[in-house]
Amino acid sequence: MARVFLALREIRRAKARFTLLTGAIGLLVFLILFQQTILGDLVTQFIGAIRNQSAQVLVYGDQARRNVEGSQITPDQQAQVLEVDGVAEAGPIGEGTFTVTAGGEQRDAVIFGYRLGGPGEPTTLTAGRLPEAGGEAVAADGATAEGFAIGDQVTVEPGGDTITIVGIGRDLNYSVTPTLFVDFATYESARRTRNPDAQDVYPSLIGVQPEPGVSASELAQRITDEVDGVEALTRQQAVDESPGVSAVQQSFGVILLLAYIVVTLITGFFFLIITTQKARALTLLRAVGAPSGYLVRSLLVQVVLVMVAGIAAGWLLLELASVGVGTGISLNAEPSLVIGTGVVLLVLAVLASLGAVRRVLRIDPIEATTGAGVGA
Repeated sequence: MARVFLALREIRRAKARFTLLTGAIGLLVFLILFQQTILGDLVTQFIGAIRNQSAQVLVYGDQARRNVEGSQITPDQQAQVLEVDGVAEAGPIGEGTFTVTAGGEQRDAVIFGYRLGGPGEPTTLTAGRLPEAGGEAVAADGATAEGFAIGDQVTVEPGGDTITIVGIGRDLNYSVTPTLFVDFATYESARRTRNPDAQDVYPSLIGVQPEPGVSASELAQRITDEVDGVEALTRQQAVDESPGVSAVQQSFGVILLLAYIVVTLITGFFFLIITTQKARALTLLRAVGAPSGYLVRSLLVQVVLVMVAGIAAGWLLLELASVGVGTGISLNAEPSLVIGTGVVLLVLAVLASLGAVRRVLRIDPIEATTGAGVGA
């Protein structure tokens, strides 16, 4: 408690300095959390439909380069996938972008078709129910105000089928576009509406569930090796390696890395300067019997207090910012994200303060008789 008392007394004596440092750290923490939430939301807007569907393995055409839009699976390939050892269930998944009329206006919408009850159904239902027949859909939750709410009817253009929204799912968007999950026959009908001359509608993907005891990664590799012309990915691989997602993650990663470095440098230089400025006082404390470990622990208490206050301030700023944004984007950081970020920043701050700790440990009590302080 004595070292906490000393740390708090020093903070009170230099309130302006410590307040400025806490504010600077709070702004940087806000920036880090803001970018992390934006990154998570962007990735979800791009591939939420892939992440939040039930198939543990997704089989692409090998020429698609892991792009759902460019993938196509032939009936022969689908039959071969079913024969691979370890496949418990497999079903077609179709995907396409269509012009639809929703809410009285024409809009673009992505339609995913799957065999009802089979792999590929949405897993984040928040309201309503899953489709039980043709002409029914679960819609992504981000576009309910645009004519994609429960009970709304969506017409595939030109003059195609009418789809009734019967459920809403969280984070089901694909390519930052309103997204519908329907049965595969409804998807086929939508395809023929756009191309009446189409003889056969091939699925874009095959959704696969492994047998008990078979891992998704093992089964994906087995399908890729045994079936010609396809590439199988686990659900997480399909998310991480989707075109554009890795580029977005790398870009944000560089910015986040710089922000972490700035927090580390600011904290380290601040406490190094403060320690140098109070060198004479620290030397006198050592001369009257204060152990060097006591002074070091007092310094580390200050580091922890400042960082905790800065992290809390950054989180508060993010919560305030989330109130003013539109419904198209979410700035709500999960507690686990804030805690994880805070722990990393706290560890970096402690490491950054090692320069100041080293200066404290170099204090020689005898220098109190000469007027010297911490050595250079």
